[in-house]
Amino acid sequence: MADLKITIHETIQGFSSRLIEIATFIGAHPELGHEEKQASALLTSELEALGFQVERGILGLETAFIAEYRSARPGPIIGLLAEYDALPELGHACGHHLICTMALGAAAGLRAIADTTGGTIRVYGTPAEETKGAKIDMTEAGLFDDCDIAIMAHPYHTYEKSGSSLAMDALLFEYYGKAAHAAANPDQGVNALDAVILLFNAINALRQQTKKDARIHGIISHGGQAPNIIPDYAAAQFYVRSASRAYTNELVRKVNACAEAAGIAAGCRLTTSNYEYSYDELRTNESLSEAFTANLITSGIPVEEIQVGHDNGSLDLGNVSLRCPVIHPYIKVVNEPYELHTVEFRDAAQTDPAYKAMVFGATMLAYTACDVLTDAQLLQRVKAEFGAVR
Repeated sequence: MADLKITIHETIQGFSSRLIEIATFIGAHPELGHEEKQASALLTSELEALGFQVERGILGLETAFIAEYRSARPGPIIGLLAEYDALPELGHACGHHLICTMALGAAAGLRAIADTTGGTIRVYGTPAEETKGAKIDMTEAGLFDDCDIAIMAHPYHTYEKSGSSLAMDALLFEYYGKAAHAAANPDQGVNALDAVILLFNAINALRQQTKKDARIHGIISHGGQAPNIIPDYAAAQFYVRSASRAYTNELVRKVNACAEAAGIAAGCRLTTSNYEYSYDELRTNESLSEAFTANLITSGIPVEEIQVGHDNGSLDLGNVSLRCPVIHPYIKVVNEPYELHTVEFRDAAQTDPAYKAMVFGATMLAYTACDVLTDAQLLQRVKAEFGAVR
């Protein structure tokens, strides 16, 4: 296996200048979710040049793709996940320009050994992670069901083991009342904004009786037109999260009850909908995570620099983790403690040290996949753990 990892390392190093060119271009040309036409085109053309068969427009999603290299020998199916959407106004402040190029680099490294190890290397181009994540559509269509593993790495300011994430529902509450002049004839109105305010108060009371991992946070997305008009329409958007899908569902039922009560109290009609996809919690495969961490340590990262992973956000990768073994570790790409979704992280993630770290992350992903391709006992442990926690 040592010789195979030498081949992976040499291949990715030889491809590194091109990886940096691609990351630089995508970083400088941010595209929002489901609009990532340049990024998707660039990644798929590179994968075709590496000998992958590419299917574009997966599930009718224009910027989604699946690229596959199937060796002549049987073996595990390795999924590499590429994200490439940017954030509104901030651009690539979450480092997705590095995530997709880590996947591309890992694919190149694994392509170089696949005919020796056997198996299939598959790259999933997954648009819109920040909003309506394509991994949800792909999961529901069963596109991960035959994967033996699905792996990705996220840029950050520290090394972190793959951890957990929060299940999440995105709820939109719309209240309909009756407009009236707020001074001349307020008794003729039905105030929809009152319903929204009552909703917030009810949820604030609810928070006192929730588990410590619960997160309920929202905004008033529409509160009326003018102070002298009683609002006949008002709306609020909420994220409801917790550490498990089961408890999130329970929270949603309670939040919906708050919304219904607010509507009754204010005399308004209520409609409820989901304005984004629902995300399940990430279930890290610890056997696979240990293999990734071992590669970090063997490659020179001190064990004390690798932190325990705790992701307090929500990921569409969580849904994938219920279908196949998954890891989502963090790779240190910046030296300052800049947080994700900030201008500081965005700028630091488009510098030479970040690009060097991206190449390293690609290598670690490929090393871990190589372990799975060549170590039948590791694959057995990974699958046994996945089967036990489903």
